[in-house]
Amino acid sequence: MNGRSIRLPLATIECLHLSGLIDEFTSVLAMSADTSDPGIDRLTPDVYPEDAAASAEFRSATRDDLIDRRVQDATRVQHALAPFVTADSETLTEEQALTPRDITIPPEDLDAWLRTLTAIRLVIASRLDITTDDEQRDPDDPRFGVYDWLAYRLDTLLTLADDVDETAF
Repeated sequence: MNGRSIRLPLATIECLHLSGLIDEFTSVLAMSADTSDPGIDRLTPDVYPEDAAASAEFRSATRDDLIDRRVQDATRVQHALAPFVTADSETLTEEQALTPRDITIPPEDLDAWLRTLTAIRLVIASRLDITTDDEQRDPDDPRFGVYDWLAYRLDTLLTLADDVDETAF
C-alpha cells in the first residue's frame, strides 16, 4: 500500500447488515473461552494435525491472543461503519436503504478488514459445514447468500487495494 485510503462502496443497508454480522461475531468471540465452538475452532485450527498433544499445547498458548486480535480487528471495522449505522434497517425507506456510501479504509486498517470479513465467513462456513467452495449449497438457506456476499466484498476490497497500489507507480 502506498498510504492512500481505500473507498469501499456499500449501500446503507449493507453497512447495517455488516455491522450486525460484526456484533454477532464479537459475541461468539466473547464466549469462545466457555465453549468448544466449531466456528472458533475453525479460526484457531490445529497446526500439527499429526500430533494432537502438540496442537493442543500450541492452541492453548495462542488461542487467547488470536481471539483478542480478532476482536480488535472487528472493532476497527465497526468503528469505520459507525457513522453509517444510525438507523434500524426496518425504519429505512427503500431509497435510504439503497443510498450508496463510501467507507474510507485507511491503509493501516485494510488488514483488519480483510481478516474480519474472512473470519466471519469462516465461522459461517463452519455452521454450514462447508470445507471447500466447490460443495453443494442449499439455495433456500439465506446463510449461503451472506457467505457469498462476504466473498464478493473481500474480492472488492482486494481489487480496490490492488488499484490503489497500481496508481502509485
